[in-house]
Amino acid sequence: MGKTTKDPLVSELTKTLQSKKAQDIMVFDMRRTGQNVCDYFVVCHGLSKVQSQSIAENTIKELRRSGPYKPIHIEGMTNAEWILVDYGDVVAHIFMEESRQFYQLEELWADARVTDM
Repeated sequence: MGKTTKDPLVSELTKTLQSKKAQDIMVFDMRRTGQNVCDYFVVCHGLSKVQSQSIAENTIKELRRSGPYKPIHIEGMTNAEWILVDYGDVVAHIFMEESRQFYQLEELWADARVTDM
């Protein structure tokens, strides 16, 4: 297991992703990039559509249970190629492995501080 951030939502989110065997979890600290999209991106992938959907559904359910964390917006749950769960200051991106390789968010946000989980 890697480092954690001091942000309680990011910590809970990464623990939940790990519990469903999300692959290659990375936390992007966006605060220093000058892009005020959010404070953190959390990126991971599943090995199948069913696993990606399960990761997203479990994350939403567990975060609601563990604290006052309710997503503002959810996108992509049906096709599960790229599921986005927006919590405001923290945005989770749950990909299928092929889609993650195609979109390469890691390269797009290369100026963010990255923590591998």
